[in-house]
Amino acid sequence: MPPKKPSRPRKESKPKPRRAKKSPRPQNPGQAFAKLAAVMARLRAPGGCPWDREQTHSTLRTYLIEEAYEVLDALDSRDDSKFAEELGDLLLQVLFHAQIAAEQRRFSINDVIREIHDKMIRRHPHVFGNVKAKTSAEVLRNWELLKKQERQSKSEVAPASSRQAKSAPTRHSDSEGGSLLDGVPHTIPALLEAFQLTRKAARIGFDWDNVEGIFDKLLEESTELREVLRKKESPDRIESELGDILFVAVNLSRFLNVDPEIALHKASAKFTRRFHEMEKIAREQGTTLAEIPRPQLESLWDQSKQGELSQDSAK
Repeated sequence: MPPKKPSRPRKESKPKPRRAKKSPRPQNPGQAFAKLAAVMARLRAPGGCPWDREQTHSTLRTYLIEEAYEVLDALDSRDDSKFAEELGDLLLQVLFHAQIAAEQRRFSINDVIREIHDKMIRRHPHVFGNVKAKTSAEVLRNWELLKKQERQSKSEVAPASSRQAKSAPTRHSDSEGGSLLDGVPHTIPALLEAFQLTRKAARIGFDWDNVEGIFDKLLEESTELREVLRKKESPDRIESELGDILFVAVNLSRFLNVDPEIALHKASAKFTRRFHEMEKIAREQGTTLAEIPRPQLESLWDQSKQGELSQDSAK
């Protein structure tokens, strides 16, 4: 399985929904999964694919992240066939890591499936047990409490060396009994880290009463940053105050049920489209953006923005 070739530039027009190809008859997912697992094992076996055999957990890290983002991109495309394909690529990464672990006699794909199966049963006592949960908020609150109890149980029975190795890459609390914030990885993007931290806190009721409170906090943090800049305080202080603004912005996105990482990605894509349009207009005028004065750049930006809005309203 060689590295992927660079993808072609995407067209700006939104593709029409396209459904995935349907199988001629329903297939047992267990049989289909077993066939895929067998393919992965064959690729890694002696005489298999040289590239696949060279891979390790470490070398596959980038591909795991890439595949996850490509799944999100396919989801937005409204192309069911592409969506199914990218989900398959992501599933293959899970199988890849499990196969490597199996070869090292650590765990197998069966262990991975059993772990998530048992976890779903434990985490849904309102479905498989006698616990009552009438709303999604109650479900999420119970979920976080159950996660905390599970971490405590594992830390009590695991050897000290195992506990240290397992907790190293994630947020760890020194408080007695652990913390509800435990388990958030340090390796994820900062926006996603802040999102997960505030989401965990909100699930047990530590949250804003309404969105206006977050807007007030955003204004408060902006005022504090202005004051720090006015006093020409240290770069560390400026960094701290700017971080507070970003953290509040993430809180706002969570409160509005918007993933900040995806929202920022889309904002970046929108900026790129409009900037490209500005460059196009400049070329048509026989010049470049670097040669255009700032006031005219603002005018070009407004022109590209209005053009995009007109296209969107026409669809």
